[in-house]
Amino acid sequence: MDRLQILKKSVFFSSVSEGSQKEINRLFTEEPYKKDDYIFFEGDAPQWFYVVKEGKVKLVKHSDTGKDVILQVFVPGDMFGEVSLFDRKPYAASAQAMEPSTILKLSRQDFLLFFGRHPFVATEMIMELGRQLREAHATIKSLAVDRVEQRIANILLKLADKLGAPEKAGIMLNLSLTRQDLADMAGTTVETTIRVMSRFTKSRIVKPVSGKVFILDPPALQRISEGKEYA
Repeated sequence: MDRLQILKKSVFFSSVSEGSQKEINRLFTEEPYKKDDYIFFEGDAPQWFYVVKEGKVKLVKHSDTGKDVILQVFVPGDMFGEVSLFDRKPYAASAQAMEPSTILKLSRQDFLLFFGRHPFVATEMIMELGRQLREAHATIKSLAVDRVEQRIANILLKLADKLGAPEKAGIMLNLSLTRQDLADMAGTTVETTIRVMSRFTKSRIVKPVSGKVFILDPPALQRISEGKEYA
């Protein structure tokens, strides 16, 4: 998919005219990243607005103890880094490529100038930031009160909604997901994640396929995520 097509499907730029889309398209630059490369680090000064063109990127929060928590996963068309451009504070988390990726970059100056010329786009921005805030609150609540089985089930369902490819026997997650990745998303240890995923596999809820997760029984995962059933 070319750059303009990616922008046309994005939340912020899909609502502007085709002429404005072409205008903003010319201002973006592209940069390739290898798997595990960092796009920016927590604490860096905000200089760019980012859009994923190809690949997948994770937003990672580092703790003082050295443990990471994956806050979000971005796929083609997703945008990130915008909050820091507005409040001018350093990035609150790090962005890292989960696989070979191509990232579109727009300078902070061009980003703010574009929104100044298209103020109605701010409505889309507010709605998106509100959605992110609700998701962040739900994640914090889950980490605080939910059992680890619930947290992992909920993560798999969210990934299925965003990255899932429905098939006759279930849903394939189009993401090479390590046990460490899943543990970082759930705020738990790799050992605990392995035990939970093993139980899910034995219960025929999921199965591993070439480094990916195939969800065999989404309704069972939903019940577990709601605390109504245990694997």
